[in-house]
Amino acid sequence: MSSYFTDLAQQYIGGEWRPGTGSWDIIDVNPYDGEKLASITIATVGEVDEAYRAAAAAQKEWATTNPYTRRAVLEKVLGLVEDREAEITEAIIAELGGTRLKAAFELHLAKEFLRESVRLTLRPEGTILPSPVDGKENRLYRVPVGVVGVISPFNFPFLLSLKSVAPALALGNGVVLKPHQDTPVVGGSLIARLFEDAGLPGGLLNVVITDIAEIGDAFLEHPVPKVISFTGSDQVGRHVATVCASLFKRSVLELGGNSALVVLDDADVDYAVDAAVFSRYVHQGQVCMAANRVLVDRSVQKEFTEKFVAKVRSLKAGDPRDPETVIGPVINSSQAEAISGVVQQAVAEGATALVHGTTTGNLIEPSVLTGLPADSALLRQEVFGPVAFLIPFDGEQEAVRIVNDTPYGLSGAVHTGDIERGVRFARQIDTGMFHVNDGTVHDEPIVPFGGEKHSGIGRLNGETTIDAFTTQKWISVQHGRSAFPF
Repeated sequence: MSSYFTDLAQQYIGGEWRPGTGSWDIIDVNPYDGEKLASITIATVGEVDEAYRAAAAAQKEWATTNPYTRRAVLEKVLGLVEDREAEITEAIIAELGGTRLKAAFELHLAKEFLRESVRLTLRPEGTILPSPVDGKENRLYRVPVGVVGVISPFNFPFLLSLKSVAPALALGNGVVLKPHQDTPVVGGSLIARLFEDAGLPGGLLNVVITDIAEIGDAFLEHPVPKVISFTGSDQVGRHVATVCASLFKRSVLELGGNSALVVLDDADVDYAVDAAVFSRYVHQGQVCMAANRVLVDRSVQKEFTEKFVAKVRSLKAGDPRDPETVIGPVINSSQAEAISGVVQQAVAEGATALVHGTTTGNLIEPSVLTGLPADSALLRQEVFGPVAFLIPFDGEQEAVRIVNDTPYGLSGAVHTGDIERGVRFARQIDTGMFHVNDGTVHDEPIVPFGGEKHSGIGRLNGETTIDAFTTQKWISVQHGRSAFPF
């Protein structure tokens, strides 16, 4: 694993590994113990340009390559991930503070998405459509967009980079990937190495490790990419969408969330507790689908709260290398300060801390808060850390109102003894995804993933990925002669 951080602390442009030429370095550190993993000289605007132009040059031939040949490359990448799973696990633990449980979860999903990308190579289909004009044949072709720019986040960097990179390549595109600066190897250069070792022709996948302080909007504004796939905060997503729209580029935005898990009066309380604890605290709460808010019908509030608090207190926080650890560190000190500030603000606003976790460096123990005033801004924002808000309600309609009272609309869940009651509830929630009698954190390769409101634009997975990374072209053929009016 350590060789990853030694060997891959470089840019990957045009099929070549090379240092950046920027004037400063990104220091890659282990968020748990502060160990320096790598020092990477950043890419400049010039290197972003080189990466995009390399992708554009290589993509022309790749688009005409037999899709079975493309499929073979994706199959090899999947095989390499399976062969190197132990080393990738250690890299996830080291670079982003993921626990062993989290690393296994991320790798399982990454392999499932790679399997779907293998299938996608053969999915685009042409269509012949009828015409009202005699002798005319309308052919509708599905073609790659050309080059896709991918910006990935720090929380699930391996999965969420692959989730755009693999299908974009499978469908005949070139790619330039900019990983988050806190996860440059797991989210960036490691993926380049896997595709290189799988035989992907040089230039098709490029990785630029850099920062907007160096390149500004150059990654978005460059004339080559036709689609930008961004996963991250809604604040940055708004900017990405604005820049792309002004340049007539397509953007696919997977943004933040403020999901709620709702416990109705007929729920299985013990099961709902398990679902809620996982949904809030998986990967320290650094998940866009995490259940920031846990809504509980007053009729079961006392029982649920006691059991929820007891389970949260049992979660072990500490070294993510320890298989018993459930709560590892958050990604960096600014995140740690922000999360600690949320707890302090909530208490200052009148909330009661049923569990008040301590903060040591980037390690934040879980907190459970209740009694936060209904008008608190904290209930409407995304909290990217191990903090749960418990909110009582009286009846379904009040629950629906509270759940929808947020700018976000990504995921959510409801627990009830009546499945169809749960479905009726789910249909009233303004989200892209909602789950009955389960957790809020789910992603499956063939089910459209995405949000409403500030949680994003567009969808990924399955057929929606084809829509995201290809375009349609109409070619008509006139058999015989057309008649023109003059």
